[in-house]
Amino acid sequence: MTDTQAAPPPAEITAALQAHTTLTLAYADEDGPQACAVLYAVAEGPVPSLLFVTSATTRHGRALTAGTGTTEGGARVAFTAQHDGQQWTELTGVQGRGHCRPLEGEERAAAWRAYSARFPYVERDDRLRAAMERTALWQLRPDWLRLIDNGRGFGHKTEWPRADSA
Repeated sequence: MTDTQAAPPPAEITAALQAHTTLTLAYADEDGPQACAVLYAVAEGPVPSLLFVTSATTRHGRALTAGTGTTEGGARVAFTAQHDGQQWTELTGVQGRGHCRPLEGEERAAAWRAYSARFPYVERDDRLRAAMERTALWQLRPDWLRLIDNGRGFGHKTEWPRADSA
C-alpha cells in the first residue's frame, strides 16, 4: 500500500505534529543507542512525513546513511516531539517510529519548499541558506504514531498504526 492508499492518522495527531518544530530522534549505531534533536517540518500528504536537515558527518547522519542501505524503506528510527516546560497535567506530545531516507532531485526540491516555509529565516540568510542547501535533507516516514494528551485525561493516548506497515 502506498501513501496515497494508506489511511491517514487522526487529525489530532497531525495537528500535534504541526504544533511542534523540534523532534528528538533516536537511532542506534555501532556504539549503541543515541538521541539528538533536529528541527523538522511536516510534509503534507495523506500520510504526513517529517523533514529535517543533517550532515552525513554527524553521528546521527552517519547512522542514518549506514541504515539506508540495510533496511527496507531506509534507516529505522524512533522519535518524540513536544514543547519544553509543560506541566504534567497538560503534557501533550507525539511519539513515533518510522524510516528515514535522504531526498534527492525533485523530491528534495519539493521537501525543501516545505522546510523553508516552516523556517523562513533560512531563506532570508544567504550564508545559512547556502550551508543548508549543501546538507542532506531527510524524510522520516512514520509507520506508528502515538499522541499523548494529558489535557484530555492523565495518560490519554491516540494511536495510529500505518496500514501498510504490518
